[in-house]
Amino acid sequence: MRMRPTLSWTPSGDLPPGITDPEPVAEALGAGGVLVLSGAGISTESGIPDYRGEGGSLSRHTPMTYQDFTGGAQARRRYWARSHLGWRTFGRARPNAGHRAVAAFGRHGLLSGVITQNVDGLHQAAGSEDVVELHGSLDRVVCLSCGDLSARRDLAARLEEANPGFDPVAAGINPDGDADLTDDQVGDFRVVPCTVCGGILKPDVVFFGESVPPARVAHCRALVREAATLLVLGSSLTVMSGLRFVRQAAEAGKPVLVVNLAPTRGDVHARARVALPLGPALTSVAGRLGVPLEGADSPVG
Repeated sequence: MRMRPTLSWTPSGDLPPGITDPEPVAEALGAGGVLVLSGAGISTESGIPDYRGEGGSLSRHTPMTYQDFTGGAQARRRYWARSHLGWRTFGRARPNAGHRAVAAFGRHGLLSGVITQNVDGLHQAAGSEDVVELHGSLDRVVCLSCGDLSARRDLAARLEEANPGFDPVAAGINPDGDADLTDDQVGDFRVVPCTVCGGILKPDVVFFGESVPPARVAHCRALVREAATLLVLGSSLTVMSGLRFVRQAAEAGKPVLVVNLAPTRGDVHARARVALPLGPALTSVAGRLGVPLEGADSPVG
């Protein structure tokens, strides 16, 4: 039986309360040099659920681990069947007001960079440039044998051809693009190999149980060092992958601000947590700064 990754965090009673005025965020952005660190919560208004919020996917879904994926063909069949179906939903997702606000802040020179823990590509679809995808992107596929990188849309076409008529009704979609299907619905789904060497294909994302590439972590740490303020958007910061950058900023004496409805593991390091939905909060901030939210609004994929 597959074990759940250790991803839980229980807020303590001594965390500072959230505020409902985004003015600290507006002040930080007005001064410039803000580094954004975004999580799954920024994409919920685009129809992609988060992991731990109200109705989050971890309440019903155990994410695939790297060890499971590499450990057996049946696990890979289950993953690719579910992910192939989920990819269609990701492909229809559109950036929301939160993504557009971040892109607008970047165009107006208020940001020093964007790091996202998401794999949905919505920041780029909204017009943000030079986004660091901490956990990779579902847009790409990598071969575990030869390292060849290819486009996910090309793999989707090959999987469609190999599995004609595959169109089960999923119970839900998850932040990692994995649709909820039963084993019966997965059936004898056919997985296709690498076109270069015949090896095993994996989405170019960091699975649970897998480490973020060290060079990517080093790049993010450099961005934190160069930033004036770290602004966390829609992340519970439960796992160390993102929390380490909050700790780094705090240790360096840099202000940390969080916009997240629920308490986060990083609140003890934050100057303030704005407990508002991201879209309305960032739209309000943009209005205060006189920053229009025009920009790209293209689909993913």
